[in-house]
Amino acid sequence: MSFEVTRRGFLAGVGAATAGFALGITRFAGASNKGYFIPNVFIQIGHDGIVQITCHRSEMGQGIRSSLPVLIADEMGADHTKIVVGQADGDKAYGDQNTDGSTSIRDHFTEMRTVAAAAREMLVAEAADRWKVPAKKLVARDSAVWDGKRSIAFAELAAGAGLRPVPKTPVLRPRKELIHVGTDLPLRDGQAYVTGTAPFAADIVLPGMLTAVIARPPVVFGFARSFDDKAAKSTPGVRHVVPLPTLVAPAGMKPLGGVAVIADHTWAAMKGRAALNVTWENGPNGEYESDAFAKQMLAAVRAPGEVMRKVGDFDASLPNALTLVEAEYLVPHLVHAPMEPPAAVAHFHDNRLEVWACTQSPQDAREELAKQLGMPEADITVHVTFLGGGFGRKSKPDFLVEAALCARAAKAPVRVQWTRDDEIRHAYYHACSAQALAASIDEKGNVIGWRHRIAFPSISSTFDGKTTRPGAGELQQGVLDLPLAVPNILVQTGEAPAHARIGWMRSVANIHQAFAVQSFIGEISEATKRDQRDTLLALLGKPRKITTTRELGVTAMPNYSAKLDEHPIDVGRFHRVIERATTSAGWDAAKREGRALGLAVHRSFLSYVAVVAQVSRGKRGELIVDEAWIAADAGTVINTDRVRAQLEGAFIFGMSIALSGAITMRDGATIQRNFKDYPIVRMPAAPRKIHIDIVPSDGPPGGVGEPGVPPVAPAIMNAWFALTQQRVRDLPLVRASL
Repeated sequence: MSFEVTRRGFLAGVGAATAGFALGITRFAGASNKGYFIPNVFIQIGHDGIVQITCHRSEMGQGIRSSLPVLIADEMGADHTKIVVGQADGDKAYGDQNTDGSTSIRDHFTEMRTVAAAAREMLVAEAADRWKVPAKKLVARDSAVWDGKRSIAFAELAAGAGLRPVPKTPVLRPRKELIHVGTDLPLRDGQAYVTGTAPFAADIVLPGMLTAVIARPPVVFGFARSFDDKAAKSTPGVRHVVPLPTLVAPAGMKPLGGVAVIADHTWAAMKGRAALNVTWENGPNGEYESDAFAKQMLAAVRAPGEVMRKVGDFDASLPNALTLVEAEYLVPHLVHAPMEPPAAVAHFHDNRLEVWACTQSPQDAREELAKQLGMPEADITVHVTFLGGGFGRKSKPDFLVEAALCARAAKAPVRVQWTRDDEIRHAYYHACSAQALAASIDEKGNVIGWRHRIAFPSISSTFDGKTTRPGAGELQQGVLDLPLAVPNILVQTGEAPAHARIGWMRSVANIHQAFAVQSFIGEISEATKRDQRDTLLALLGKPRKITTTRELGVTAMPNYSAKLDEHPIDVGRFHRVIERATTSAGWDAAKREGRALGLAVHRSFLSYVAVVAQVSRGKRGELIVDEAWIAADAGTVINTDRVRAQLEGAFIFGMSIALSGAITMRDGATIQRNFKDYPIVRMPAAPRKIHIDIVPSDGPPGGVGEPGVPPVAPAIMNAWFALTQQRVRDLPLVRASL
């Protein structure tokens, strides 16, 4: 007898003995439990005094389960080392659960403090009544209410506090009393990650469960004209072969269709899929060629387009210009490539549907499941497991719907498992783009005119099937909101109809827009023979706060759904991160020392990030990123440890885009298959050091997970130009041979 011990299996065994970890997939007990203190859906305290906090956002490595619960504990006065964290199911009772757009802290900071403050006031009021003292003389800390030297534990107050009305306008603590905000917090689930006990979607096992893999159309809106189900069913372990509904426009969040092979285990399902011998009908996108489309987009940006921003008169600046600098930039389709490909388990029982999935948006998933299956949402439960990365891909619930369709057909619990090839070939891709920039420069070297033309397939096209130009929500990401001390500005869009599913990816349109803008500023620096940092600061202008769209020359700019007067475009914050990053990198000494440095800065998701990259040549002449310096101003930060980790990860993500990230379409289908032809930066190629500087701030929180990505590629390519005098305008630097 022989057997194989996998690394994960070994770690799981070790973890079971040492970690004692459980995710807590179900919600905590309801408010009907007598003696429990449950002031809202986020907090529960029982007889034992254990403070149970529900995390309503998905955990995908960003550490939200280590951050939001501690914020709640600080505001409430609970001992954060003794709280228990549970994971919320998809439910409108929690408000917004879509873990996307770097919103978990910036949108919920005050909200979570408020629910915790309400709980604190109820506990304090109960203690005040018992002691017959004014509530204002009492404080809550260390999971107890204190009056000088005496105290009453939350456990003793729970039952009585639970009978009190919930305050409508609780008073928040002074910020200085939030003692853990802005510190390095322990990674709550770290031990579970490294011991293999943290449950991801593919780890869920139900009695009688089968596994499905799906042969999906290689071209969006294609379908299977024929397939050999007999050959697939003859594969040992295969139980069912199920044709799935053909996808019709608009794509939305629906599955791609195809043929599902359902088997006893993953290997049997994959072998059965290989035996299907499918003949595909490619449909309306069968002639899509990404290289030809790039030329189409370039043609669109070489002509006047729809005006989206206008200050002064760019054309009128041309006769007064001594120099006209022009450049065109291309960025290909990109894919998310998270460590964990999508997976979901679906189980129909008792006239209900239960799903476990690595989803970023459980409410959207629940809604889409109800729509596609013709079921009431009330009869559907979506459990959120850990996510091995997400980057926006797992906001789309198509893979959950696939699992439910397979489970219904098989009349058994079914896990749908995507392979790495599936994830790369059938994604919601980041939009490819073309941009043409022009700057008119006077005899003193000042930029007097700025024109930016841009074309890319819009995310809106995925949902309406009609949009052919970028919208204001996409252009707010570094184009409409770019503060320029330039008297004449013109932004125009060209047409670029979508031929693939376009979705949001980590930092979305900021990726290609920051690359073009910051690279172009490097080109202006070269043309005017000025230092790049000086050129950048001059273009941004003096520190000031922009609080109206009129100042930008735009009529509509969503500003990440925040009011401009509350989250203005602050040029002073641009200056601050530029100065901190360049000072840390030794910018002024770089030329004397022969170091090749590149700089880029970008505002996204209400945060400001500057990156300096240092590069050199390897033995084969290849680009080597030696070191990087990142300065980030994200306003109030809760967990500095996780912010550093996210910024380090963002650099690797952006570096992968710069050096090798490219999805190529031929005959409507994706050519890339795996990491061999869509490589991600690996450890030997990573910089020897990524320096992180988090700007201290008590301002409103901004995003963190995404803002670190956009300035990375232009910083690297500006450094490459400083080293080689070769300007890269078409990403990536190196494309894998296909």
